[in-house]
Amino acid sequence: MEYYLPIKHLHITAATLSILFFVLRAWWSVRQAPLLQRRWVRVVPHLVDTALLALGVTLMVMLSLWPHQHPWLAAKLLALLAYIGLGTVAIKRGRTPVVRGVAALAAVATFLYMLGAAIRHSPLSWLAGL
Repeated sequence: MEYYLPIKHLHITAATLSILFFVLRAWWSVRQAPLLQRRWVRVVPHLVDTALLALGVTLMVMLSLWPHQHPWLAAKLLALLAYIGLGTVAIKRGRTPVVRGVAALAAVATFLYMLGAAIRHSPLSWLAGL
């Protein structure tokens, strides 16, 4: 447990970098900017997201938090799948800039839901405790 705080802070840092990269890439996708095709733009977010997932799994194992025992964690993992799907539409698979923009907004909303679920430890996310 002596490494809990550094791992937690790295996880939070990776989550922050992940959403910042996503918003930037989604903006470029909607604007059809050629920057989106740069190698570093295609590689760095995947490295950050891999670190984010690895750190999250590490925290889950360290704390013995299992999705079948903690509904907020199960909801967060299901939301992660939705976020990934929406993100691929926002950046790659959306046929028009409007579709990509709507998918990007939905992905950001999903990310905010995951953040609320993590902070409140509730599948109700930000609505918990109201």
